[in-house]
Amino acid sequence: MKRTDPNRLSFNTSLLIISFFTVVFIVFMEVFSEFRILPLLIIDALLFIFTFLIFRYTLEKFIYQKIRLIYKTIYNLKRPKGTKFEKRDFEMNSIENANMEVLEWGEKKKSEIEELKKAEAYRREFLGNIYHELKNPIFNIQGYVLTLLDGGLEDSNINRDYLLRTEKSINRMISIVEDLETISNLEISQIQMKMVKFDIVELTREVFDFLEMKAKKKKKELGFGTKEEKPIFVLADKKWIRQVLVNLVDNSIKYGRSKDGRTRVSFFDMDENILIEVTDNGPGVAPEEIPRVFERFYRTHEARSRDKSGSGLGLSIVKHIIEAHDQTINVRSSLGIGTTFAFTLKKA
Repeated sequence: MKRTDPNRLSFNTSLLIISFFTVVFIVFMEVFSEFRILPLLIIDALLFIFTFLIFRYTLEKFIYQKIRLIYKTIYNLKRPKGTKFEKRDFEMNSIENANMEVLEWGEKKKSEIEELKKAEAYRREFLGNIYHELKNPIFNIQGYVLTLLDGGLEDSNINRDYLLRTEKSINRMISIVEDLETISNLEISQIQMKMVKFDIVELTREVFDFLEMKAKKKKKELGFGTKEEKPIFVLADKKWIRQVLVNLVDNSIKYGRSKDGRTRVSFFDMDENILIEVTDNGPGVAPEEIPRVFERFYRTHEARSRDKSGSGLGLSIVKHIIEAHDQTINVRSSLGIGTTFAFTLKKA
């Protein structure tokens, strides 16, 4: 890339003018008078100095000062918000440097605009999801209360039933609000993880016992992927990892195969970490839906086709808890075969 600073541009332009003048001068002297080298050299020197200074002044005054102004403006815009304004002298060596700065700044702003557009789209979808999730229990409560006020309260055949339905809708709303609060606290790191050493196999058995009645009601079988007798110790927050296991196993019970459904939890030694996999033999998740399963309120096509209770935030909470442990979680699935959620925990 050729340098285009004022000195180089002025020098090259002056040389071009001197060369043109010298040729014209020699031709003129040869035609009309005797050619002399000394006057030519003196005139060339004076003309070179004059043209160099004129071009140098013009470029500096009318072009490069404008470029410096643009450069300073870009620099000040690139400063982090809230930092003290800094006076800075910019050494503009070339127009290409300014061009590169402008392109770099433009690409950065373009990227920021794209991120803002994605965030705005996510915000609209998120608000729509909240409205959708809260609308049903609110309208249900309204209907039950109006029925009771219209005379149903005195009817012993329906008053208790409607009150129980109202309580169920209220509990659903409370569950959504509490889960949203949990995610918010996890995102801003307000919840401190209490790392302790515990047996992940024993904790899984406790989760199986906790969800046993629900699994039997849905005719689902809970168990380990392999015969687990030896304890496996991990270093994590036991309370929150229990929540992870409950959410994942409960999710497999809800959305697994309606008949002969099975949920298996397996453990694998990964040197510094322990890999835990929760696998079901359900209908699976479509490939295009897998990247979105951890989004708030997102439901797969299979889940949307059925009337399922819950806040719709379980998998999102799971992801935030695992990331708060500086670990990873992923999902793999095959339609008609099943789905596996796999996450890692630090080995104790």
